[in-house]
Amino acid sequence: MSLLVKICGLRTVESIETALAAGADMIGFVFHPKSPRFIPTVLAAGLADAVAGGATIAALVVDAGDAQLAEINSAISPDLWQFHGQEPYERIRDVRSIYGLPVMKAVGVAEATDLPGVAAYARVSDRILLDAKPPKEAAYPGGHGRVFDWAVLSALSPDLPFLLSGGLTPENVGAAIRTIRGMGLNLAGVDVSSGVESAPGVKDLGKIRAFIAAAREAEAA
Repeated sequence: MSLLVKICGLRTVESIETALAAGADMIGFVFHPKSPRFIPTVLAAGLADAVAGGATIAALVVDAGDAQLAEINSAISPDLWQFHGQEPYERIRDVRSIYGLPVMKAVGVAEATDLPGVAAYARVSDRILLDAKPPKEAAYPGGHGRVFDWAVLSALSPDLPFLLSGGLTPENVGAAIRTIRGMGLNLAGVDVSSGVESAPGVKDLGKIRAFIAAAREAEAA
């Protein structure tokens, strides 16, 4: 199975077109108001049109209520829900059933003790995303450009497919792919947001191209 490359937090047509042309498999829109990558649904609708089936559209939400999910679903018809908060297993299971859409659950990782819950989430999710655990004072989830110690993932089952995020950049994504696959783990994809930005929430087109190229090179090695 080919490596899935996800570019998250896109907010302009130009950045979407660049990501698609470079070979991104998944485009992420962030619907958490505290994030610098937040995009209102009215603007996201136009950007979703720009994707035009060229990639999977992921709607990133954080502990979203029913009304917010309904609004997002109506505006962009996402291909996948990405849950990035403290959602319990039951919530993910129920939303998956209600909308009939795949779901991806992000789990923050800092040390091996953060991993036991991953298998339980995997039972109710279609994909698992392992991200760096945010700082305690953080206003929103995610790795905030931080890399966690990939060695802690050695405790994972080699049969569990997952995407990796957290501080990935064009410079280190190749090493991440080689290291984790060298551990015998089932790395299904990589996800980047701040690592391809020139400022918080501002995507750098050259970095998007470089990230995808580096990931593909490591995949082929």
